[in-house]
Amino acid sequence: MTASLMAPALAPSPRIGVKPKQGANMTQKTLTKEDLSQFTGTEQWYRHGIARKVLYTDGAKHVAERGGAHWLLDEIAFAQAIRQVGAEAFQVWKLKVTPDHSATLACEDGNSKIIFTKGIEFTDFPLDEIAFYFTDNVLMLPSEY
Repeated sequence: MTASLMAPALAPSPRIGVKPKQGANMTQKTLTKEDLSQFTGTEQWYRHGIARKVLYTDGAKHVAERGGAHWLLDEIAFAQAIRQVGAEAFQVWKLKVTPDHSATLACEDGNSKIIFTKGIEFTDFPLDEIAFYFTDNVLMLPSEY
């Protein structure tokens, strides 16, 4: 008795002259400051994929998706492991982008005292600045607080 072996099915070849869907392999950066004003609370919390104790809101998710800024959520989530950052019950995070596309990410304690700062060599984040609050392990836009 012999078993017949079947070759695995191959994915069809792309047709010549047919372009892949726009945005299929890249993030469209369509974030504007006006977009952020629509977030005044959240309907759902999302758990960070690696820093599992960190949750984020609809507004933060919108920034990550529309601004191509999942890296920004990662930076804030990972910084919670730094003792002086994680010890702060209420944090204000600010990203400021310069005209040469470098940036500074800073964490304040809620009383304008900077407790952490990090230089970002290059970013294509579409806004010149943005702020987040982080409290009770939840990252949110200030309008969602």
